Amino acid sequence: MAASSRAQVLDLYRAMLRESKHFSAYNYRTYAIRRIRDAFRENKNVGDPAEIQALVTKAKRNLGIIRRQVSCTVLCSRSRGALRVVTSPWSG
Repeated sequence: MAASSRAQVLDLYRAMLRESKHFSAYNYRTYAIRRIRDAFRENKNVGDPAEIQALVTKAKRNLGIIRRQVSCTVLCSRSRGALRVVTSPWSG
């Protein structure tokens, strides 16, 4: 692996781990971190530049998914408090 692609892969790995730590739910957080570590370990011996580039593209797409999921869980957890305040008009 070339030095530039190695640095790119390490930056991507760190960014994915860093973003996954923002999941508020323990199960989501540990699952994401475990899957990221397992996937990178599984592919650490890949030497074909085309395959490395395909894996980097896939990891970038997954990083975007992680970022969206983290922002969705943050938004949902904030709005949940307002839902609890609403009372039924039929309750006496």
